[in-house]
Amino acid sequence: MLLLILLLSDLGMAPPIAAQKAQTVWSPQEKPIADQIHGLRQLPDDVRAKTTKQLALEIRQLPATPNKLKLANGLANLSTEGDFGHDTLQEVATTLADTLRQQPQPDENGQPAAPYVELATLVRYENVQTTLNAPQLTAAMAKLEADDAVRQKADFTLIDLTGKSWTLSALKGKVVLVNFWATWCPPCRKEMPDLQALYERFKDQGFVILSISDEEIDKVQPFITERHITYPVMLDPGRKVNELFQVEGIPKSFIYDRDGKLVAQSIDMRTQHQFLEMLKQAGLQ
Repeated sequence: MLLLILLLSDLGMAPPIAAQKAQTVWSPQEKPIADQIHGLRQLPDDVRAKTTKQLALEIRQLPATPNKLKLANGLANLSTEGDFGHDTLQEVATTLADTLRQQPQPDENGQPAAPYVELATLVRYENVQTTLNAPQLTAAMAKLEADDAVRQKADFTLIDLTGKSWTLSALKGKVVLVNFWATWCPPCRKEMPDLQALYERFKDQGFVILSISDEEIDKVQPFITERHITYPVMLDPGRKVNELFQVEGIPKSFIYDRDGKLVAQSIDMRTQHQFLEMLKQAGLQ
């Protein structure tokens, strides 16, 4: 967790206030890469894909230092915010794996360090390959599998902004997309129009979106109204449902088929095309 906090601080991604004192001194080789990673979200998607791939290759050539691992993990964390191509993700994963091979990390509070979890996530959910043979990666993969088993059995009841109650287990017979988001999250905001378009396209075929925010209604209601979102939006201020689904980063989406089986999930923002591919796994197209 310390590595992740330092990374967020160094790359301008709003870590907790208590952690903001820790700053990294970048080398002349590292600083341009850190600056480009910090600016990735401002790039058009096609430029961002090319830049992400190039940065992965540049990081791979750096000397083995703690900063190199921060850069490799930071790039991996941002590489799934959209559809930048499998080749790009593979280069990112290879860079992270090579860096971990150079700089193995100790466990954090008895759990695999954040970069191992990041790499395991890419392998499990983005279908990239890695030759890294490390017990920490094996443990991270096992944890993701266990988390998915919990999500398969998960159930909850929440009330949407109109006052209607929704229970996940009561929606068998429908295709359900459970989406976790927040008003302050740029990737969440970016994918919402695509979710709205998909809802309008498939709602008459038994498609339901349960959109969950852990914020207060005073923030969520005007945000939803302004953007003309019509799919169900509900609040989870105590984060009980977020914790049930092991949600640590957003946006995240989970798709259940008509039998209630978890058939697809996203670890980050998705484009409409990517969502369509996920929905096909639930028999909706």
